[in-house]
Amino acid sequence: MREKTFVLAPDSFKESMTAKEVCIAMEKGLRKVYPAANYIHVPMADGGEGTVQSLVDASDGQIRYKEVTGPLGQPVTAKYGILGDGTTAAIEMASASGIHLVAPETKNPLITTTYGTGELIRECLDLGIRKMIIGIGGSATNDGGTGMAEALGAKFLDEEGNDLPRGGGGLDRLARIDISSLDERLRDVELIVACDVTNPLCGEHGASHVFGPQKGATPEMVRRLDTNLAHYAEVVKQQLQKDVRDLSGAGAAGGLGAGLLIFTRAELRRGIEIIVEYTGLKEKLADADWVFTGEGGIDFQTKFGKTPVGVARTAKESGKKVIAIAGYIGEGIDTLYAEGIDAVFGIVPGASGLEKLLAEGPRNVERTCENIARVLRLSE
Repeated sequence: MREKTFVLAPDSFKESMTAKEVCIAMEKGLRKVYPAANYIHVPMADGGEGTVQSLVDASDGQIRYKEVTGPLGQPVTAKYGILGDGTTAAIEMASASGIHLVAPETKNPLITTTYGTGELIRECLDLGIRKMIIGIGGSATNDGGTGMAEALGAKFLDEEGNDLPRGGGGLDRLARIDISSLDERLRDVELIVACDVTNPLCGEHGASHVFGPQKGATPEMVRRLDTNLAHYAEVVKQQLQKDVRDLSGAGAAGGLGAGLLIFTRAELRRGIEIIVEYTGLKEKLADADWVFTGEGGIDFQTKFGKTPVGVARTAKESGKKVIAIAGYIGEGIDTLYAEGIDAVFGIVPGASGLEKLLAEGPRNVERTCENIARVLRLSE
């Protein structure tokens, strides 16, 4: 009888395990019941935190570090990845411009900047990279991507020809955008942007109104930032002949989605679709008997672009059976069964403190997968 093949395609369990570590723990548990089975590890992500690590792990690439300008102008050490092909890079803008880099008392989207994200892009250009995958979740910024563009050579000038201060607070004074020194290498580089929000740049559903408050914006600041981004969009339309104000996804990451569309050859795509493609998940599913996926928490929101459902939908295209595990199981998981997940299992053995559960994550994944395997064995 042919040995079973298990494809292990989880996301990370935040603050507990990387996706690769989850794969290892899953295999340990399953091997206790299926010692001779084939195990294919496909560390996943959905375009947010963990995307760089998953793409590097899945392609045998390498992690690199670069000191860049943080959201408040302070130096930060940002992480990015070079995939196994040596010509594709993976960047998480949050690593350079993320909200976790700003203390609660210093949150201020009037002055936070995406300049460091632009520095990461420039670093990859210097390395001869031909394609970049950029995750743009978790930002501390509301500058329309102007900081990113400035780091790549664009200039944002007032009526007197002076450079505007960085951040979204000064965009009302924008009179001219000078792209004569914009890095020419951007013309030859493909940027694929992981963007799971559909918010436009401006208006009640735009970057400032929807995401500004969590970045520290007061109601008055929200109105000011939205007005400033609307002015920015109008200047872009008049001077660069690009209309980004109402584009789906333009408001992502405080308008970085718009900035990338304006100043680079960017394409916005759903994060999980990008990861499925670049990990080669479809091809690796070909001989699978069972597919295991999971992440730290699973609930009704999981079907909106999260890894377990992305994996399940891909697996169901070829009729594969899918089991998901999670540290936390919330309301509405019954809606996931129609999305391709066949069963959901929690890994928590009982009531315990969060710190202990996070530390014991690998052991709990291992034990849960062993028990699942024992049930599978009974059904054969």
